[in-house]
Order: sequence, then C-alpha cells, then structure tokens
Amino acid sequence: MLRKIIIEPDPILRKKCKPLESVNDDTRKLMNDMLETMYKAPGIGLAAVQIGILKRIVVIDVSKDKEKKDPIFLVNPEITYRSKKTAVYEEGCLSLPGHFAEIERPAECTTKFINFDGKEKELKAEGLLSTCIQHEVDHLNGVLFIDYLSKLKKDMIIKKLLKHKKEIERIIV
Repeated sequence: MLRKIIIEPDPILRKKCKPLESVNDDTRKLMNDMLETMYKAPGIGLAAVQIGILKRIVVIDVSKDKEKKDPIFLVNPEITYRSKKTAVYEEGCLSLPGHFAEIERPAECTTKFINFDGKEKELKAEGLLSTCIQHEVDHLNGVLFIDYLSKLKKDMIIKKLLKHKKEIERIIV
C-alpha cells in the first residue's frame, strides 16, 4: 500500500524515532509498504518517520538495475563505525523534493540492525550505500541533510518548500 511522504517543514521530521521490540507481521507489512512507496517516489531510501511513523525502520535499495531490485530492510539500525576518510555525494530527499546539495560524510560505515526476518545482522558499507545508510539513520534521529548546510542555504530551501507546500494545498479543494 502506498503511503503519503511527509514534506519539510513538518515538525514530525524533527522527532527522534523509537526502537522496536521485535519484528512481526505488522512490521513486515509496514516495511513492504515503505518499499513500494520509495520505489514509486522514486527514491533509494526511506525512513518510517517520512511517512509519519516514529519507529526506527529504514528501507534502502541502491541497485541501479530497475529489473533486479536488491532491497535492504533495517530495523533499529545503529552505526557502529564511521571511517575517518570522507566522501562527497549529491544528496536529495523524498521529504525535500527538488532540492539537492553536496554533503560530505564518512566514506564507509558499519551498521548493526535487525533484518526483515527479525535476525540481528551487521553490514559494512561504502560509497553510495554508506551515504544512504547515514542519511536514513539521520532521519531516525530528526536530522535532515540540509542540516549540514549553512544556515542561509538551509533557510532558502525551507522557504521554497513552504511556498511549494502552500501552492499544493491551495490547489486541492
């Protein structure tokens, strides 16, 4: 089932998400909904908070080939290692449509999490996957990629998003 993606500025995007006790059928249904929503948007990562659910759940798929999907489900992800070496990627966000900025983050990270089947896992990531994991874990902590920008750039983007949001709301009667 497709879910509605929340657009910045919205106070829920700044809230910290709560960990899950376990993975059950409801959790798996939610993760499948999130994945469907992310693919449709289209995006490569989505955190539960972006659809208004304050749970520590992330779905990611950085595969380039649309035919061969390779989704990753992260429940209660915890980044346990960040490299000193950094990488810069142009980041965008489904909650900040049409806005992109180059963000510098650690080039590699290791994440502990619970997978779709409720099993504890660890994932070592580099490149785009590492950036995506860090971006999505930030969401779970109420942080957006624009928070890494100067106050001026950040305020400009929020102002544009607010204007865009008002236009959309005015059209829907």
